[in-house]
Amino acid sequence: MEDGAAIWRIARDSEVLDLNSSYSYLLWCRDFAATSVVARDEKGEPVAFVTGYFRPDRPGTLVVWQVAVDHAHRGRGLAAELLDALTSRVAAERGLDAVETTVTPDNTASDRLFTSYAQRHDVPLEREVLFDGGLFPEGTHLPEVLYRIGPFA
Repeated sequence: MEDGAAIWRIARDSEVLDLNSSYSYLLWCRDFAATSVVARDEKGEPVAFVTGYFRPDRPGTLVVWQVAVDHAHRGRGLAAELLDALTSRVAAERGLDAVETTVTPDNTASDRLFTSYAQRHDVPLEREVLFDGGLFPEGTHLPEVLYRIGPFA
């Protein structure tokens, strides 16, 4: 739970992610630690994270909620390394059929991350709009495109 404040700051400073309340990051660290991962620098401070959860109606599907890397640590492949480590861990612990996430059309970094993930693991990647932008109450949100990666062997 002590990582909650740090990952909230990383998410806030990303300037890309939809920022949730700081309280939600504390809860996330408590309730979804088994499906999330944090990278630390040489001082032990969090510098990147991937948060996820298993879909209740598809218990073999890991939904990746957010991925963020601190500005000073970008460009080193850390997000890909964390995503690989997380999916490898959950696959070993409880099995993994598929990975899902949503990406807005303007988020090229996330598109590259998940496209390359599917290629590295030699699994199909399907994309379809999950939430049209008009569904969001603020009226300016881009569509959220569902990336479904898998099935895994």
